[in-house]
Amino acid sequence: MGSAYTPEDSLLQRYLDFYKESHAHAELSGQEFATTDRIEAELDRLGIEHFRVSQTGTVGILRNGEGPVVAFRADIDGLPVTEDTGLPYSCKDTAQFNGESVGTMHACGHDTHFTSALAAADYLSQHRERWEGTLVLIFQPAEESGDGANAMLAGGLWERAPRPEVLLGQHVMPMPAGQVALRAENQMSLADTLRVTVTGKQAHGSQPDLSVDPIVAVASMVLRLQTIVSRELKPGTAAVVTVSVLRAGTAVNIIPDTASFVLNIRTPDQASRDTVLAAVHRIVDAEAVAARAQVSYETLNQFTRCFNDPEHTARVQALLGQALGADQVHIMPAAVTGSEDVGALADAIGVPLVYWFFGGFGPESFRDGATPAGNHSPHFGPQAESTLRTGISCAATALMGYLGRENLAGSGA
Repeated sequence: MGSAYTPEDSLLQRYLDFYKESHAHAELSGQEFATTDRIEAELDRLGIEHFRVSQTGTVGILRNGEGPVVAFRADIDGLPVTEDTGLPYSCKDTAQFNGESVGTMHACGHDTHFTSALAAADYLSQHRERWEGTLVLIFQPAEESGDGANAMLAGGLWERAPRPEVLLGQHVMPMPAGQVALRAENQMSLADTLRVTVTGKQAHGSQPDLSVDPIVAVASMVLRLQTIVSRELKPGTAAVVTVSVLRAGTAVNIIPDTASFVLNIRTPDQASRDTVLAAVHRIVDAEAVAARAQVSYETLNQFTRCFNDPEHTARVQALLGQALGADQVHIMPAAVTGSEDVGALADAIGVPLVYWFFGGFGPESFRDGATPAGNHSPHFGPQAESTLRTGISCAATALMGYLGRENLAGSGA
């Protein structure tokens, strides 16, 4: 039958129901207790053994005789966003985040990821005669906070799960359903989030001469940091230095003793990352000296590279072309500035990764030059049926491309 797979209506309907239930109950990073329970209940239904390697990170192992071992990773967490899609299955739940009650939402589409992975596993479990080997299903929490992959590694993921020959994964994007996009080498950017705290000397607002004003120092830092991309990197380098949070002061007549800001940095490769981080420290330290202030740094999160192995990327590109049509597989000219921690799972044991984007919106979302709301927006609402049809097709097709008996026979395995 070849590797290409389009989900049957009965399977699609089952996982549409599963998806809508999951979407209606998004949980934040590290809080995905009901989500993980729901995933494990589905693994039980399919007869797939599973175990946890972190508080909410579970691993399923589907064995089918001798053959290759392939891993497929799907993230499972939502975001602190109040949903405003108008969908009948919108999430109305709330959770605690940074000491506040916030709405929760699958605003990045991770519910489509783990639903598609489970549906692909369902297909493989029903058609064992068509493949052989072992499928390792990684349902990873806390991607949004950047520590989910490392938590699973620290919990013994690769000590308990068989080592795969390749790790696969996918992410829904505001693209037309039925299309995918990928590239060899860096698919996504590296990321660093730093909190910088500047300590000066407090004084009355009417006596600035008695202060060391941290607000003035921070203002100079923020402005100077904006020159890093434009003056220290080659033109065209897809790097971003964003000051996303700035806090200082409590009263109008008090110059505070501290001020802080948070930097979110995206870089396309390790060399750019090294350049930008060195420049950040040089600029902030120098401005602190000029202001007679002290400075400290705290790393809030880091995202490692998301590096697609060139040889395996070409293989997956061909497989996805079989399922969707070669003209629906787009080669990206450069890495996107978003980030992912999936690469940590592959790099930890030195196995190749292939990670691709798939579309989640119907043609009506692009009519008259319109574009759908992007990931992390409260309006991000993929078209359920066409999105899952694409996600399931891509996941199952890629897996069968590595595990299918016809492909194994053709490779001499």
